[in-house]
Amino acid sequence: MIKLNTKNVFFTSDTHYAHRNICRGVSNWGTTDENGVFHVDVNATRDFANLIEMNDALVDRINSKVGADDWLIHTGDWSFGGQDKIKEFRDRIICKNIILVYGNHDTTIARNRFGEQSLFKNCSDYLELQVMGEHRFVIFHYPIESWNDMRHGSIMLQGHRHLKGDARFSQGKRMDIGACGNDLYPYSLEEILDIMKDRKFEPLTGDHHK
Repeated sequence: MIKLNTKNVFFTSDTHYAHRNICRGVSNWGTTDENGVFHVDVNATRDFANLIEMNDALVDRINSKVGADDWLIHTGDWSFGGQDKIKEFRDRIICKNIILVYGNHDTTIARNRFGEQSLFKNCSDYLELQVMGEHRFVIFHYPIESWNDMRHGSIMLQGHRHLKGDARFSQGKRMDIGACGNDLYPYSLEEILDIMKDRKFEPLTGDHHK
C-alpha cells in the first residue's frame, strides 16, 4: 500500500497520448458504406483534427489542474508510439509525482528496457492507496467486481473501458476514471469523494462479504 498525506491527489486513466486511431480527424476506426465513403466511429474517437491538437489538449488539461508538487495517479494506457512518446508525454507534464498502474498498452514501460519506469514515482500492475489516513482506494486498469475492504468504504478506480456519463459507475463505490469520460481532465480527490459519498456497498450475489 502507498500512503499519501496530502489532499492534492488527482486521478486519470487511458490518456492514449499520440494514439492516432482515437483521434477523430486521422482515425481508421469506422466503417465504409456501400458508396465507398468512410465514416469514422464518433463514439470511439475524440473530436480533434489531428494528433497535435489532441496531445496539446491532454497536456494542457492535466497541467491546468495538477501542480508540480501534487500527485497524479494514472490507471494505465499512458501513450502510443514507443519509448520516445512515453518520455515526450512525461516531460510535458509539470507534476513531479506520477504513479502509474499498468494498462494493456503499457508493455514498453513494464519491460523497462531503457529505464522508462524511472520517469514515474512508482509503477505496478495493481495499487492500494490510502490518502490522508482515511480514504482507501483499490486501483487497477481493469474493473474488479469484488475488491479489498469494499464493505468498509474502499473505492475501486479503474480504466480500460473509456466510459462516459452514468456508464462510468457500476455497483457500489466503483468508477471508470478514463480521460474520455471527463473531457480529458483528471479528477481531483475532492471530486471523487463527492461522487462516491452517497454510493453504498453492494455485495455480489453469493458473496460472503456482507
